[in-house]
Amino acid sequence: MAPIEHLFSPLSIRRVELRNRIAVSPMCQYSSEDGFANDWHLVHLGSRAVGGAGLIMTEATAIEARGRISPQDLGIWKDEHIPMLARIVEFIHTHGAVAGTQLAHAGRKGSTKRPWEGSGTLPPAQGGWTPVSPSPIPFADDYPQPEELTEAGIQEVIASFGAATLRARQAGFKVIEIHGAHGYLLHEFLSPLSNQRRDQWGGSFENRTRLTREVIREVRRHWPEDLPLLMRISCTDWAEGGWTIEESVELARQARDLGVDLIDCSSGGNVAHARIPVGPGYQTAFAERIRREAGIRTGAVGMITSAAQADHIIRTGQADVVFMAREMLRNPYWPLHAARQLHQEFPWPKQYERARS
Repeated sequence: MAPIEHLFSPLSIRRVELRNRIAVSPMCQYSSEDGFANDWHLVHLGSRAVGGAGLIMTEATAIEARGRISPQDLGIWKDEHIPMLARIVEFIHTHGAVAGTQLAHAGRKGSTKRPWEGSGTLPPAQGGWTPVSPSPIPFADDYPQPEELTEAGIQEVIASFGAATLRARQAGFKVIEIHGAHGYLLHEFLSPLSNQRRDQWGGSFENRTRLTREVIREVRRHWPEDLPLLMRISCTDWAEGGWTIEESVELARQARDLGVDLIDCSSGGNVAHARIPVGPGYQTAFAERIRREAGIRTGAVGMITSAAQADHIIRTGQADVVFMAREMLRNPYWPLHAARQLHQEFPWPKQYERARS
């Protein structure tokens, strides 16, 4: 009889093994200039590797300059971005974790201020630009008016995902996650609330999911067959007439057949009026359903804070990985303390051993 998996069981995906099921979720730091990573990113991501997480994801990393949320977003749209990313990757791998990057395009939610400087449109005089989207519908009244992507523009986005994948490979990342959630470009195409096109990229489920499928193909084409590919989706818009969990299950099936190895199950973010029932583990049921019905590994994310809660998700087969965000901001060494609470043997960095007992 196979042993029951738990939070500190290793997980192998293709040829990559995670030392446990704890992943640091992508969290925007809004601390770059012209897309460049810097010492802040090295310390922020590196400390979580030292802290014991199995998978360390970069924040949403823009595949093109107009795909940023704010001017201070991390980027991977030019070769000059590679060296510092490579330095960070090397540090993460040296300390036993696996480095992953989330490739992203903000779509109509681009050209906005970073959170601590307010919200809404960033004017051109302050470094703003005209964002793009499937349809010329702004996210909210105080957000910029987007420009509808042309056929040529869509093909440019697909190609940019491929070029970013090659750069991620050169930087040494072992995991790529495609960002298809939170109201950013791919999610905008998926949802009928933001996609009102009448061409091959809008209307039916097949058409609305076409860009996501094409991006998966493009990324997988440039990404080594033996390295994992993840995709984050918003499993529901939490709004009438929007993207649904049933559609997410079917998209997950298609993504699996195209070479995606795990679906990172989030929700919301595409419309400002959504009413989201936020609470501990409020998105975990989505991960369980997609895992069961689509036959693909999943990650659970959203207000997962305690060791017992995270361990329960894995032990009961609701997900294969837990992605943790705010709790990792509070405590980069959360995995080390969780292992003790769960009575699991897990090594501490030699430099910190004196504080273990």
